[in-house]
Amino acid sequence: MTPKPRSTPNPTPKSFVPHGFSPVMLIAIATLTFLFLSPFQKFAQGQQAPGQQFRMGERIIRVAEPGQLADSVNVWGDVGSPGRYLVPKDTRLPQLISYAFGPGTLSNQQTQLDWSKMRIEVNISEYSSDSGMETLTQFKYRMNEPLPEGMRKFKLENNQVVALQVKRRPSIIDYAQVIGPIISLVATSIILVERL
Repeated sequence: MTPKPRSTPNPTPKSFVPHGFSPVMLIAIATLTFLFLSPFQKFAQGQQAPGQQFRMGERIIRVAEPGQLADSVNVWGDVGSPGRYLVPKDTRLPQLISYAFGPGTLSNQQTQLDWSKMRIEVNISEYSSDSGMETLTQFKYRMNEPLPEGMRKFKLENNQVVALQVKRRPSIIDYAQVIGPIISLVATSIILVERL
């Protein structure tokens, strides 16, 4: 008697889904991972939104010519080039903002915002060692409006701190970016609890 050759059934392909997990759960977990890691990737690449970059001057920028009387002024906040500026005496506030490459833009890969809807707040802080008090001068305006009264002629003095902040009203996209991850987290939690 000759032995019959055995026929082996074709092996079924193994699923890449781990035991106990459905493809829907894996998609939900991958989505949550992406949502939570996206801000960290932007931080690692140094692509924070300008509104979140409030840093003190890291360097000294000389605008005044050597030998010229100069004031040292700090420029912080939403400007193109924050730092400590050595500017000629009698420099006006708009000139200093121009030296710092103007107000920073609020934009990312998804949106380019309309400048006319943005508000700019300029705070000039000065410490008086005689009285021990800090004085604050503030100017607020929109980009499509003329400069506030007194800003064009505001004379800078030594050791003042000029801080710019660019603001805008939140849009529907901003609300969606906040609410979307929360809804996704709640939905994923419900799916996970039902599976357990």
